[in-house]
Parts: sequence; structure tokens; C-alpha cells
Amino acid sequence: MKNSVKLSASLEDYLEAIYNLSAGQTVARSKDIAQVLEVSCASVTSALRTLSDKKLVNYKPYGYITLTEKGHKVAGRVARRHDILKQFFADVLGIDSQVAHEAACRAEHTLEPEIMSRLTTFIDFLTQSQGNHENLVQQFQHYWKTANED
Repeated sequence: MKNSVKLSASLEDYLEAIYNLSAGQTVARSKDIAQVLEVSCASVTSALRTLSDKKLVNYKPYGYITLTEKGHKVAGRVARRHDILKQFFADVLGIDSQVAHEAACRAEHTLEPEIMSRLTTFIDFLTQSQGNHENLVQQFQHYWKTANED
């Protein structure tokens, strides 16, 4: 990806949390980020300083946190990877939604870009197939159940 920013999985999680928290109100608060990620406020402060240094967030101590234009783009890509993985795990593989969410959180940082690209294209293909994908998904889920009845 051109102009991509290299971030640790942890920093990607912070960006994604800010992105999701600010979706309805355009700002996030440190304490909300800490609560969502189940980390200390000190950890949030440290991560926000790093993200600010990378020009991904606007951050001042005790103030609201907003994404910069660049930060919004990067966070959007992270959130999209998470959503695609969760959708694949839950809707295609038939995994419980909470388990799918947790697995997506772990996998979104480790899959190679080519795998994510193909998975995204596959999900888009299923979505664009005008409802025919439900038959494929149902066939797979039925196959899975019968193959694992033992």
C-alpha cells in the first residue's frame, strides 16, 4: 500500500477504538478508550502520544482525541479488515458473533495483505452475488455440521 504507516498491533487497536468511538460524535475521550481496550489510562496516554507523533491523532492531555485525515484513513483500513474478518467468521463460517469478533481482533494484525485482499474480494463477491451467496453459505454450514457430527 502506498504511503502506509507501519504500526504495531497495539497501536492499530488504539486507532480502531478511536475510530469506532468517534463514529457518532467525531471525538473520543481517553477514559472511553481505556474502557474499550481494557487498559490503564497511562497506557492510553502513552499510545496517544505515539499516535500524535505519527500525525494520526490530535491529542492534548485532558482534551478530546480526534483523528487527523491521515489517521482516519489508516483507522478506516484497520476497521475494514476487522469487519471483513468478523463477517467471514460469523456469516460464512457460522461462528458465534462474539467468538468471531475476538478472532477478528487477533487475526486482523497478522494476516498478510494478499490474504486480506483476497478475503475482502471474496466477501464482496458473496455480497454482490444478489442473494445467491446464501445458498453457498448454507451449503457450507450444512456440510460443516454433518462432517463434524461425530
